[in-house]
Amino acid sequence: MEVDGRDFLNTPPMKTVRFGGSVSETLAKHKQGDSGEYELLKHQLSDPDIKDAQIINWLQEFRSCVTQLTKDHEQLIYTVLRIPWVGRSPAVVEEYMSFLSNLVSAQTVYLCACLKMVVSHFTPKRVTICEGGVDISDTDDEDENLPRNFDQCHQALQLITRYVPSTSHFLMPILQENFPFIQKSSRMLECYVHNLLRVTVYIPSIRRDVLEVIVERMLKLDVSASRSEIEEAEENAVYNHQAEERTEEGLFDMDEDMSADHPTRTAEMAHPVAERLDALMAVLMAYIKDFSHFNGSLHVERTKELYRDLLSVFDKLILPTHASSHVQYTLFYLCSFRLALAEAFLDHLWKILQSPSQPAVLRQAIAGYMGSFLARAKFIPVRTVQACLDLLVSWIHRYIDSQDSSDRQACCDISLHGPFYAACQAVFYTLIFRHRAMLEGNMKKGLEYLQSLNLERVVMCQMNPLKVCLPSVTNMFAAITRKYQVVFCYTIIERNNRHMLPVVRSSAGGDRVTTNTNPLDSFFPFDSYLLKKSGQLIEPLYQVWEELADIELQPTKPCRKGSREDEDDFLCGETPQNEGIVGMTPNSFDSNLRSPSSVGSPPVSFQRPF
Repeated sequence: MEVDGRDFLNTPPMKTVRFGGSVSETLAKHKQGDSGEYELLKHQLSDPDIKDAQIINWLQEFRSCVTQLTKDHEQLIYTVLRIPWVGRSPAVVEEYMSFLSNLVSAQTVYLCACLKMVVSHFTPKRVTICEGGVDISDTDDEDENLPRNFDQCHQALQLITRYVPSTSHFLMPILQENFPFIQKSSRMLECYVHNLLRVTVYIPSIRRDVLEVIVERMLKLDVSASRSEIEEAEENAVYNHQAEERTEEGLFDMDEDMSADHPTRTAEMAHPVAERLDALMAVLMAYIKDFSHFNGSLHVERTKELYRDLLSVFDKLILPTHASSHVQYTLFYLCSFRLALAEAFLDHLWKILQSPSQPAVLRQAIAGYMGSFLARAKFIPVRTVQACLDLLVSWIHRYIDSQDSSDRQACCDISLHGPFYAACQAVFYTLIFRHRAMLEGNMKKGLEYLQSLNLERVVMCQMNPLKVCLPSVTNMFAAITRKYQVVFCYTIIERNNRHMLPVVRSSAGGDRVTTNTNPLDSFFPFDSYLLKKSGQLIEPLYQVWEELADIELQPTKPCRKGSREDEDDFLCGETPQNEGIVGMTPNSFDSNLRSPSSVGSPPVSFQRPF
């Protein structure tokens, strides 16, 4: 760019036309009570059409008298901080960063104001567009300079951090306060989360806090869009698109080559909340992969650090949140990088499950996580699945022993034995998905292992887990174990069906009604992943349900086709859809969980070193 034949970027700025004296003189007059030029200076700095040369000239003068810019000149500094410097010429950006460095070094009172200014640029600027005569404010998604602008913001933040080492203590509250509302556009949320995660690269001390803030917002999105709502929206979108194609073909007689340009499924989610969540999950998973890898190889130490941070967030936020469908897959994805991570996660879950000091509702949720993870994670080998089943089944048998030896007769009571029933269901669910892998190669050895679990004692005990577990899980487990003659469950199932457990729930009108739904309130955290963009990373790691053609099932409740993914038809309509977040008190769980066994000596851990 040339101005009057000169190279603008490589030539010092010319003297610009302005009114008033120098900044130093203006500050001196203001101190003596003459505020005319002071107000004029603020007015000129606020000019939306201010030129690059003017900005550079002003900033150089401000730097020369930075020691005079005390708290008394707060409004003037705020005006300077509002100058649109991001995206300007390299000369302006460089001068502005020098000004910020000098300001926070000499006047730390303005540190938070500078941080807020930088963070305000973490989202695309808002533009006003006119639609139908109405002005609508939205993000400028078409700005091709966003990556460069974000780079400049992070350069500024790194400079500030270099000059003020305590920056991290003041930055975290600002990052949290400036988080966009979850109703904002996917693009705005995506940019902000991307920039938050980028900050943790050069300020690692706030990584765990940043992950907490991000996951907390994502959970709100996750629980506000139930699985059934997302599936229904997708079905409607496909149906409407096909209807439009049929109409177009009828009107224009489109040939087959043209119709191929109109796929029935798009890359975007039809449900607006699911679309925003999908964008954030994609950003977070990309961060997990990039942070854990260096030059294409897994960086063990960095991965361990990230695992510990995510596990802490899991304990604090994800685990106590009921009915989340997708956010928990962040740990699922991280654990796929190395078997030791998956085993460490399972070991962590196991310690909570068998600890009597933990709340029963938490232990029940943990059992759901453990069973669902073992069933669905392709990257977990059979030997690890069997090691976990050995722990679970041994604990179940010890629990039965403790009830048989007690003075009080055991009975089918969920309020007393909730963790026991959840552990039984985790075992049944795991075997449904993984029994084939156990029997492949060496059928005899696999059957011997299944028989060694002594599952017949479990299903026939007085606490009667088949009566409490999800009916579809019970039915499939019964069919599989009957085929291989491991357990015979149908006599017990038929007897239970004659004595259904009444469950009292409140109807929408407030009336109390009796239903026969699953009283254990089952939750399978790793049910099929519904989000499209981020789901591309999960799909190759995920064990889908494979129809067992050679298994004869007892008749169950009919399922509306299309209401769930086909691979999970045996669960169709059975899993309760619970809305909202069920929270725990902070002291009901702990990152450093103790691991005493509830009914026996502590088990031998199957966790291997990283």
